Amino acid sequence: MVRKSVVVELESGLQARPAADFVKKANQYAAELFIEKDTKRINAKSIMGLMSLAIASGDQIELIADGSDDQTAVDELIAFISDKK
Repeated sequence: MVRKSVVVELESGLQARPAADFVKKANQYAAELFIEKDTKRINAKSIMGLMSLAIASGDQIELIADGSDDQTAVDELIAFISDKK
């Protein structure tokens, strides 16, 4: 299991298009993936769950992964949300 805390640096946060792209990327991995914000935990492969967190630029979240490719999944998803496009 891998658990990392990260600050979202995407200008628009994880809203609309970036959220859809994040979920698409998350679904490429076999590992179970979760995002925690404050006290709420959602499945990172669920667009509705992700949208319910209303993650804005500058928010701190926890990425949690458990499975055969958990480290790769967390590293690549962190790279995605750390990209200041």
